[in-house]
Amino acid sequence: MNGKRKAVVLATLVFCSLAAQAQQKADQIFSLSGFGTLGVVGTDGDGAQYLIPGQVRGADKSWSGEVDSKLGVQLGAKFNSMFSATVQVLSKQDGEGRFTPGVEWAFAKMQATPGLALRLGRMGAPLFAVSDVRDVGYANTWLRPPIDVYGQVPISHFDGGDLTWQTSLGGRTLTLQGLAGHSSSKVGRVKVDIDSMLGINATYELMDGLTLRLGHVTGKLSVRSASLDQLVGLLRQTPFAGVGDQLDAHDKRASFSGLGLNYDQGDWIAIAEYTKRKTQSFIPDTTGWYVTLGYRVGQFTPYATLSQQKTDNSNVDNTIPPSVVVASLPLAAVVDATTAAQSTPQKTAALGVRWDAWRNVAVKAQWDSIKPTGGGQFHVTDAAFDDKRVNVYSLAVDFVF
Repeated sequence: MNGKRKAVVLATLVFCSLAAQAQQKADQIFSLSGFGTLGVVGTDGDGAQYLIPGQVRGADKSWSGEVDSKLGVQLGAKFNSMFSATVQVLSKQDGEGRFTPGVEWAFAKMQATPGLALRLGRMGAPLFAVSDVRDVGYANTWLRPPIDVYGQVPISHFDGGDLTWQTSLGGRTLTLQGLAGHSSSKVGRVKVDIDSMLGINATYELMDGLTLRLGHVTGKLSVRSASLDQLVGLLRQTPFAGVGDQLDAHDKRASFSGLGLNYDQGDWIAIAEYTKRKTQSFIPDTTGWYVTLGYRVGQFTPYATLSQQKTDNSNVDNTIPPSVVVASLPLAAVVDATTAAQSTPQKTAALGVRWDAWRNVAVKAQWDSIKPTGGGQFHVTDAAFDDKRVNVYSLAVDFVF
């Protein structure tokens, strides 16, 4: 072999070695994972569509695959023991009725000490017990989180930062989290912003398998609705300007508080949450709760859930006489209709079963019997629907990769 050929062979070997080292290093730094759900939903009646609050299309007797189906991909990067980053892209029916993939998470993390971590960027909004995995069906026992509670705040992420501190207290793990930022989402084609968002969460392991969670988030709520702004503006030109001020939804204080218990030990699963939403706008104050009990039998986990959402206060005192008509509008009736559309009380009893069919695949079936007050959380298409009990049937395949 002449010198020129030796040099080419040597350069090729060096290049292959460097490429292999670079690939190995990339494999050590980056990780790719994903999750998804293929689901179908149907009900036993027409006149209203079952959907997850915030969506614009749902299911009735005509079954739909748009309520629960979703696909997410997550890229992680661990640069060293202190710095890492995560990006998650998620496709599901959004507040515009589209499945356009969007950035759900995009944050950098600094693990300052073994117990102290700082994150900056876009993160899951920690409003509920399973906030970080509410879209990862495989991580949950239910087919979907109970919407009587989780529908109270239909936002899933915020932009800002959080600080998490974990320590041992009485031989058990205590985790404290503080957060600050801003959230913006489309809810039923209406843009909703929460500015000056501040929150705190505390999680404590009471005993083996039993965890207690307390959380509180507050902020300035703005609902960007042209029709609502027009109604408020019209009312402010009448002697009933005070009613308009109560309806106004710009920079109004809002808060959400939650108490949760989670038990998972051996074959038994028990989950419960109790939540309160309060606002100083036309969005009513609500209370929500659920209790879930499940038991593992081999690869199967049957479970039952009872849940309820009730309206505590409409936050609007409609003092307009029924006879008042302005610009051809019966103002009292319009105000009542506006506040009624935001009141979504209902009671739900659900039975379901999860089958862990494969290592990374779970098949679920769930039946919900829902008794709404008025339209509840359904998208009503027939005014005669009010107060009708509805049976909702759901099937889903959850997977991770």
